Amino acid sequence: MSARIVVTGTDTDVGKTVFAAGLTGLLRASYWKPVQAGLGGETDSETVRRLGDVSPGRILPETWRLNTPASPHHAAAIDGVVIVPEDLTVPNVDGPLIIEGAGGVLVPLTRTTTFADVFARWKLAVVLCARTRLGAINHTLLSLEALRARSVPVLGVAFIGDAEPETESIIRELGGTKILGRLPVLDPLSPATLRQAFNTAFQPCDFLTAQSSD
Repeated sequence: MSARIVVTGTDTDVGKTVFAAGLTGLLRASYWKPVQAGLGGETDSETVRRLGDVSPGRILPETWRLNTPASPHHAAAIDGVVIVPEDLTVPNVDGPLIIEGAGGVLVPLTRTTTFADVFARWKLAVVLCARTRLGAINHTLLSLEALRARSVPVLGVAFIGDAEPETESIIRELGGTKILGRLPVLDPLSPATLRQAFNTAFQPCDFLTAQSSD
């Protein structure tokens, strides 16, 4: 089976959608955002298609599209939508598949289920995206603990931001995790600059072996 990879983050707005776009492009993968909360601007699927230069056929439709930009459990309640976590099943596609969560690891999908719980049911390898700025150590180590408490396989941590060697080092040591690379702040951020940065910072072989642990 081809690689199936979940991209999640230590918090919201850490840059995981940009990372997912770059990874989808690097691996020539398909992309799936199971739950999109907030439809007022460019959606995450649209961002990945644009920045990753991904063909429309490799962008899979969201299972739930919620109007309100909030935690999915709250957005669903406001929108009058009932989310059934068990209905989230990983699509069958040819080639690699990148799946992007919403916000951080413990963001609630419903009042009783977090995204980490869904990841545990899927038994897919997770890439944890983390900022390099102040607070990254605590947030990253807590996220790793939450994933491992649910026996979620962690492929490694991908940093986003300026170089902070000590932060990266202590997370690797205390978190007992692989550092997959670091995506720098890109100005301008475009398909070309993102592709170049990924080709420099990340190795496809670190991701292509990820698949179901069933």
